[in-house]
Parts: sequence; C-alpha cells; structure tokens
Amino acid sequence: MQFINALVTSPEDLDFRIHLRNEFLRCGLKKILPDLKEKENEELDIQLKVFDENKEDDLIELSHRLNDIRAEMEYPFKNSLIYFNFYDTASENYFLSILQHLLLVRNDYYVRTQYYKIIEECISQIVLHCSGMDPDFKCRGRLDVDFTHLIDACVDKAKVEESEQKAAEFSKKFDEEFTARQEAQAELQKREEKIKELETEIQQLRTQVMNPLLSAGQPTSGAPPSSPPPPPPPLPGGILPPPPPPPPPPLPGGGVPPPPPLFGGPPLPPPLGGIPPPPGAPASLPYGMKEKKKYKPEVSMKRINWSKVEPQDILENCFWLKVREDKFENPELFAKLVRTFGTQMKAKKAVDDTEEKKVVLPKKRVKELRILDGKTAQNLSIFLGSFRMPYEEIKNIILEVDEKKLSESLIQNLVKNLPEQKELSALAQLKHEYDDLCEPEQFGVVMSSVKMLRSRLNGILFKLMFEEHVNNIRPGMMAVTLACEELKKSESFNRLLELVLLVGNYMNSGSRNAQSLGFNISFLCKIRDTKSSDQKTTLLHFLVEICEENYRDILKFTDELEHVESASKVSAQSLKSNLDSMELQIHRLENDIEKFPKTEDAHDKFVEKMTISFFFTKSAQDQYEKLSNMHNNMTKLYENLGEYFTFDPKATTIEEFFGDLSNFRTMFLEALKENNKRREMEEKTKRAKLAKEKAERERLERQQKKKQLIDMNKEGDETGVMDNLLEALQSGAAFRDRRKRTPRMQGDRQGFDPSSWRHICDYDCNL
Repeated sequence: MQFINALVTSPEDLDFRIHLRNEFLRCGLKKILPDLKEKENEELDIQLKVFDENKEDDLIELSHRLNDIRAEMEYPFKNSLIYFNFYDTASENYFLSILQHLLLVRNDYYVRTQYYKIIEECISQIVLHCSGMDPDFKCRGRLDVDFTHLIDACVDKAKVEESEQKAAEFSKKFDEEFTARQEAQAELQKREEKIKELETEIQQLRTQVMNPLLSAGQPTSGAPPSSPPPPPPPLPGGILPPPPPPPPPPLPGGGVPPPPPLFGGPPLPPPLGGIPPPPGAPASLPYGMKEKKKYKPEVSMKRINWSKVEPQDILENCFWLKVREDKFENPELFAKLVRTFGTQMKAKKAVDDTEEKKVVLPKKRVKELRILDGKTAQNLSIFLGSFRMPYEEIKNIILEVDEKKLSESLIQNLVKNLPEQKELSALAQLKHEYDDLCEPEQFGVVMSSVKMLRSRLNGILFKLMFEEHVNNIRPGMMAVTLACEELKKSESFNRLLELVLLVGNYMNSGSRNAQSLGFNISFLCKIRDTKSSDQKTTLLHFLVEICEENYRDILKFTDELEHVESASKVSAQSLKSNLDSMELQIHRLENDIEKFPKTEDAHDKFVEKMTISFFFTKSAQDQYEKLSNMHNNMTKLYENLGEYFTFDPKATTIEEFFGDLSNFRTMFLEALKENNKRREMEEKTKRAKLAKEKAERERLERQQKKKQLIDMNKEGDETGVMDNLLEALQSGAAFRDRRKRTPRMQGDRQGFDPSSWRHICDYDCNL
C-alpha cells in the first residue's frame, strides 16, 4: 500500500492520478480492500486512510471541474453524466457513432474482451496524451490502423493461457490416475500370486488325500499289471545273446561314433576329436536369425568401439531379433560415410586427474565436562542455541506429543545429537548437582527422566515425516515405470537403433566388431567421440543430419522418451533401502505402542495419542504394501527391459542405464541445434560470397562501359552515341568522375533565400 500510494500521489496531473488509481483498482485492489480494512494493523490502516483520503480529494477536484457535480462513479450515474455532457451539442453525433460501433463488436467469448481492452487502451492514450497537450485537431486524415493481427495475437494468447491451465489440470489428474493404476496393478499382481499359491496348496492337498485312497484300493498280493516282465533267463551252455544291430553310418563331416556298449558294461568315452566343420560354414544363430551382411568399403574406415551382443545372450523377446537395418542401406549414405570417416582415429588424450584440496577446519576448544565428550557437548550446545527453548518445555512437548509445537527439524536434531542411554543414565545421577553442570549436561539431566526417549523420538519423527517419505518414493517409481514403457513403445527410437547398427557395421567392416547382431545401449553416449577425418564433425552430428534429410520421423524419439531424464535421477538402491526402513519403523512403532511401560506422569501422553492415532500405523502399513508392490512391478519391468535390449539389469543400475539414455537425448538435441546453426552460418557465408561476386561483376561491367564511353568515337565513328550516353546516364557511370565544384568566394553574397520559396512549398502542399 505504501508503494501504491507513492505511485498514485506523485503525479501532479489529476487525470493521470485517477488513471493510475483506476489501474490498480482494476488489477484486483478493489476486491481485497474490504479484507485489508478488517485486519488489525495500525501501519496498514494508515496507508488505507491515505489511499481513501487522496481518492476523495481527487474526486472532489474532479467534481469541481465538472461544475460541482457529485463524484459518485456508479454505472447509472456515469451514463447519465456522459449523456448530459453530450446532449444537444456537436459531440452528440460522434458519441452516438461510437456507441453504434461498440454494438458491432463480435459477440465472442475471447474476441469481445480483447476488443474492449484495445479500445480502452486507445482511449487512455488519446485522452491522457504523453505531451500533456491536446492532439492536433487539424489533421483530418483517416486513422487507418489495422488491429487484426493485434486482436488475433491477443485471442491466441488468451486461448494459450487457458489451454496451459487446462493442460496443468489434466497433467495433475493424469499423475493421480497413473498412480492409482500402478497401485491397482501392483495389488492385482499380488492377488494373482496369492491365487497361484492357493492353487498349488489345493493341488498338494488333493494329492495327499488321493494317495491313501489309491493305496487302500490296490491288491495285497501279486505283481501290478503295469510292471514289466522279468528278463529272460540266460541260454544254457553260457551262449550269449546276439549283439544289437549296428548303428547307422555317420553323416558326412561328423566324427566317428563310439561303438555300442559291451554286454551291459559302461560305455566307452567319446573320442577326443572329430572331423571339424568345413571352413567358412556359418555359425548357428538363435531363433532363425540370419548372419549380418559383410561390407567392404573402398577405403579404411574409422572404427567405433561398441560392445557386441553375443548370440547366446539373445532371448526370444529380444529387440535385436526384429531389427531390419538393411532397409536404411543407401549408396549415398555409404559414400557420405566414406567421405566423412575414411581415415584412422587419433588417440584420445589422457585426462589429467584433478587434486581435491582438503580444507581442515580449526577445532574449537570446549570446556571440561564430567560425563559427555567434547564433540557431543558441542553438538548439543549448537542445537540448544538454535532453538532457544527452555529444557522443561522441550521435555513436555515430547511427552505430550504436541504436534503444534513439534517440528521435523527439532526432532531430527534431537535424535542426531542426543547422548547415548548410558550417558543419560550417568547424568541422571548428577541431578542434585544440576547448577554445577554446563548447559549440555544440564539438558541431559532433564531429558534423562523421559522413559524410552529414543523410541519416542523415532516414533514421533516417523509419524511427522511419513507423508514426505511417501511423496519422495512414489514419483521415482512412477518415472522409472513410465520410462520403461516409453522405451518399449517408441518406434522412432527403435528405428534409430537400426540406423546406428547399419552405420556401425559398415564402419567396422573387417574388424572384430563387424557383422554385429546388436550393441549395448550404453554405446549411444560414445557416438560423439568418433570424429570425422577433418575433425570438424562427429558421428552423432552425421547421424542427426541423415535423420533430418531422410528420416525425420526418427527425430520424434526425443519427445517420446519424456520421462527418461527423471528416471535417470532415481536410485534403485535408495528406493529399496527407504522401503525397508519404512517397514522396519512401522513394525517398531507397533511394538513400542504394545510394550510401552505405564507411567503416572500427567504430561506423558505418548501411548494415549499414539493409540488414538493407531489407525495411522494401519494406513501406513497399507501405503507401504502399495509402494512395495509398485517397486516389485518397477523391478520386473526393468528386468524385462534388460531382456529386451540384451543387457544385465543387475550389472547396470537404473540410474546408469537411464542416465546414459538421458545424456544421449540431450546430446542429440544439442547436435540438432548445432547442425542448424552450422547450416545458417554456411548459408550466410554463401550469400555474402555471392553478393561479393555480384558486386565485383557489376563493378567490372561499369568499368567496361565507362571505358567504352571514353574511347567512343576516337576514329570518327559516331554510331550509337545516344544509346551509349543514355545507358551511361541510367547506370550512373556518367556522374562518377565529374569535376569538383570550385569554392565560392567569400565576398559573394548571392545565394538561396529560403523565405523566398515558401509560397512555392505552400502551393505544393495545397496541391
């Protein structure tokens, strides 16, 4: 209000003061003035009084200007006032025309408001002219201003603001619905596992029930009908039975098969070696995969050091099974690769390790203590100095579990700096020497009388921070879940991987990494390390340029992988440890409530309040189970992603995997901008070169024409004199080397009198 009063009262012009005050009232001050006047604040009341008094003074001054008319500015009165000002005057027709034109404003929700906004702005600028003077009424020219683009811009802005607001609301609803969906999926998965366990248990019980019935129904004597007959007795005379038929002949290329076993003895070991397969025979690939095409570039190419996907690592649902990178084959692409990367790579420079400077903080001296050590006493002193509360008050708000006075920072610092129970027990023995102890030990004496102090603090802190823990855990799991789903659904990202595989196999032709079935996704971050032969571009910029020219649909993957960046900041280990800690604290709080000793202290309401809010632990248990199920679902999705892209999810953490993808996405967007900037610079250089060449060409043409004009008719030939002269006049060549004017003598007063030509200028203006 001070600021508003300073602005409104400073102008000397009455019209401008009223204009400023109306602007503030229209911007929302009029709505909050009644609430401000109800507040009990002397300084605010003074400013409000100043505002009202100045407003009243300005209205009185305005009323004096309007022939002492009352300064009540309600709508009916203002209309009557304006009408009587125009009635039966020359201005009435113009005012009527203005009202008629206002009726023609299009009745549209967005457009009408923007029209009146522009009309109000125009009237303000005309009436409150910056020069402080009336406009030039002599100007009778029609004010031809096209407001179409301004109206459209205002309408578009209003629609964009409304759309952004709706988008924010929908985004919030989507997050809520997605969270509910994830919780429902996790709950469904848990119920399905429970159903499978129950079905297995039912099957086991049925088997146990059926076995006694079957054994009771079997005969007690005789062999079962299904038992095989005994072997025949040996022939008399020790004659052996005939040998079994010989095995079929071996297939060509195979080893010699081992002989049949001799009369029931153990079989012979297999031979040490057989006939090897013929050279050049293709190795067997899983799931009907075909061997990758072998390329033979004309020149030696730079190698890209990726990690190949081995055939034995490929599973049935793997992404590399459906890769068809040969659809990107193009002679122009290969020729461009040869031109750009047809050389050897330079050795990378070693990165010097930076030494970290260790700052040693000077140790502060502390007084001698009787029980506590120096570090504990110092930490307690800092804690007590930060909160500045009486020791008994801190003790009582802990006993009473007063959530209005308790804060997370208070409990956290107390848990962190609280002495051990052994030290508290020793301090309790010194309560008769309380006045002789230092402040940290006095605080320890007061707090030593609280039973199960650390358990109380942990329970209170867990209750205060439970919602915060849930809100910290849930978004991370949602981000990873969404990122996993986006990766598997993104067709543009899959096409990008196919293009990278084709380019990599072509560049690695003739090396150990040639004809790769796939590569590790972490290689994407290293694409930028491969530079061209002239060191002016990289393989990443090359791929971006290829996508811009031929495969623009691939560029959409940066929008499709929206949650990769947020997933890269999630630590699976932290999520797991937080969930385990939450479960442990829930069980510990339940046990503390059940086993808490009875007390006669009237201030001790820990058991009472925690028992009343025991539903909190039940709700916390439900929340934990939902979070745990969501975590299991997230882990399963990430493991499926590891099978899909053929990497070990246990060796590569969630943070590392999505961190590599997020970095690659960022580098891809940067390369896109750098390519556009480079093209703009090349186009600018090209235009400058063409302009320079054109100027040089025109200069030479002018010199040639001038030379022709000077050398014209030296031999008496007067053919084409007028044509050449007209051409020289039109091109300006005839005026370039004119003789300079001689300076006028000082005594020569004859000159041009501007006043003598004024009637000519007036005549021209009249024309």
